[in-house]
Amino acid sequence: MGKVRLVTDSTADIPEEVCLALGIEVVPLKVHFGTDTYRDGVTLRAEQFYELLSKSPVIPTTSQPSPVDFLEIYKKLLIEPDVQIISIHLSSALSGTYQSAVLAKSLLNDSADITTIDSKSASYGMGGWVVAAAEAAKQGKSKEECLALIQRFSEQSQLYFLVDTLEFMQKGGRIGKAAALIGSLLKIKPILSIDKDGEAYSVEKVRGQNAAVLRIIELFKQKEIAVHEVRVMIAHSNVLEMAERFGLLMQENFKIHSLSYTVLGPVIGTHVGPGTVAVIMQPV
Repeated sequence: MGKVRLVTDSTADIPEEVCLALGIEVVPLKVHFGTDTYRDGVTLRAEQFYELLSKSPVIPTTSQPSPVDFLEIYKKLLIEPDVQIISIHLSSALSGTYQSAVLAKSLLNDSADITTIDSKSASYGMGGWVVAAAEAAKQGKSKEECLALIQRFSEQSQLYFLVDTLEFMQKGGRIGKAAALIGSLLKIKPILSIDKDGEAYSVEKVRGQNAAVLRIIELFKQKEIAVHEVRVMIAHSNVLEMAERFGLLMQENFKIHSLSYTVLGPVIGTHVGPGTVAVIMQPV
């Protein structure tokens, strides 16, 4: 049985210390502020990004890694004998990152044992799967067992998120300008999620942030997974206080096996803006 290694990209928003502890390799996407280009999580950390965002006259843009970026990581891992790679990436409906990983794999010898996965999710929605699979691999689980775990997580996990302003999603082409303007004027807070095709969509529109927060709790209660013990991960873009409020509500309403927090990195932050909170519920 070969040694299983996990590869993902920077949009998984996994804390650096977790990646180091579990040997997770991360391929960074890029963030562009005008003519300045940064590597997500490498030359631009989350805290630096939000500070820069608050001062910048332009909204940044992002770009995917090249196949060469993936090729370098795959080759580094494959130096070890009997390595088996599971490479999980941002939804192909949101980025070409997954396609770059697939192309990189095609450039290697057929003997290279690499399974590429389109998560059809984003941020810790997929980051949680990567961490769980890396933990299983560290415990000596086989590649097949790790893939079965990822499949179970993909089928059972639930994710909802709130944005503070619709401006960033409008600029990124996720919603229309008129909808963004009306939503802002009426203080409408769309509860968002990611569908089975990996696209962001509006679940419900609620008036006011407090009502939206409470409605997300009710939506989680309707899910089959909610009657069991669950892992909860809360990702936020520079609003820890709001994230912790969500954490308390989740603890009051569900059987929590573990609760963790992470910061939305520069690439995801570019598309949702500051003040966003995403709550992810996953099986144990």
